[in-house]
Amino acid sequence: MAQRHHDLTDSAAGAPVTGDALAGYLRARATEFLRALRLQREGGSHGGTDEAAEAARALRRSARRISGSLHTFRALLDADWSEEIRPELAWLSGTLALEHAYEARLERLLLALQRLSGATAVPGQGAGAPLHGTAALADPAETSTAPRTAPGTAHPPATARTAGGPAAASRTAGGPAATSRTAGGAPVTSRAAGNGAVTSRAAGSTSAASRTAGAPVDSRATGTATASPRPVATAPAPGPLVERGNLTVGAAKAGALLDRQLTLGRTRAHSTALQALGSSRFHAVADKVAVLASEVPLTPDAPGTDLVPLATAAEERLTDAVAALPLVTAGHPYNAEALVHGLSPDTAPHPQDAPWHQVRLLLRLHRYALEVLHGGDCPPDVRLIAAGEALDRHRDASEAAAAAAQAARTPRIAPATAYALGVLHADQRHEVEAARYAFQRAWQRPAVSTA
Repeated sequence: MAQRHHDLTDSAAGAPVTGDALAGYLRARATEFLRALRLQREGGSHGGTDEAAEAARALRRSARRISGSLHTFRALLDADWSEEIRPELAWLSGTLALEHAYEARLERLLLALQRLSGATAVPGQGAGAPLHGTAALADPAETSTAPRTAPGTAHPPATARTAGGPAAASRTAGGPAATSRTAGGAPVTSRAAGNGAVTSRAAGSTSAASRTAGAPVDSRATGTATASPRPVATAPAPGPLVERGNLTVGAAKAGALLDRQLTLGRTRAHSTALQALGSSRFHAVADKVAVLASEVPLTPDAPGTDLVPLATAAEERLTDAVAALPLVTAGHPYNAEALVHGLSPDTAPHPQDAPWHQVRLLLRLHRYALEVLHGGDCPPDVRLIAAGEALDRHRDASEAAAAAAQAARTPRIAPATAYALGVLHADQRHEVEAARYAFQRAWQRPAVSTA
């Protein structure tokens, strides 16, 4: 059932809210935009990564609010000017948001892989340790382009893993690392060009399955892995041990694949954002916002026009969109509705997610309209806050599931990698379902203001 969250007629203690309030709100947001732009330029010139990222978030925040207010109250603004600047602000906000979206998506997926594998994060890895422990078990053929060791050349030190501890990987240019375990009979595997993998079992003894500090594993031994008397440089000491095992081979390769793809996407998004901030298109937008900070192009009748009917229309569009959602189905936990069409070969975004994304955008417009009516000091509504957070989780999980499905379509990946990506995709679709359930409960909750 669609419910309203605010009594918009009480926005200013009974006094009508006119176009002058809209002009004041737009000027304040334009001032925030210009202030964030100055901070972004100062942070970029001084090499402050954190300052530049915070300034980019402030730019996105102010651009979204200006664009949303121009959409909701477009009847009170100059039509040509509004239709010209609003798409440009949407372009800027979307361009600046891509890099952060890739970063958050990668972190979400890697943490999900650790959770699904029963592995916990390693609190203190040494310098040079692989990110999130995903590359430690990745196949060198899938993660590295370095040539294999020629027959007869020296091999790099092997990677030793103690029972329950993380792997300490050591790679050198010219050959992949070997892997050994001390778990009382676990296999010892070593790779070399032309030799294949030599596997042996220690049969309850750890002397043949592990190497002492400073001695490499002889990958040419027949049947067993023995220590060579030749001294070699030791690898850096691993970080603190964890109680649970590391990622499985399939999960580790899946994490390495996601890391490569999403990091590449993030790098491209970063380059695109830098190009956008230096383009003439962006400077034209900044000039228009600078003019908006001093002069708002209102229509002649706007100063005396009440804003409440326009804000109410935005709320009604939200309630109508929510009424079209399958909230009855979403109200039942574990309904598996989000998994429908999970094996579809279509690479387009999941069709059933689009109405939920539209509700998220309409909810944001409704919040911005309330900010205009209350002069930027809108009393927080816990129901709106909870509903917005649930829809944000829904979008993040939906996009993460799409990224896992895209990675699973990579040609010539190992079956274990494809299986891990399939499990990860299903997990994120379950997160989509949980977010829908949370939104349904938040939307049906009675309105409570914290003011």
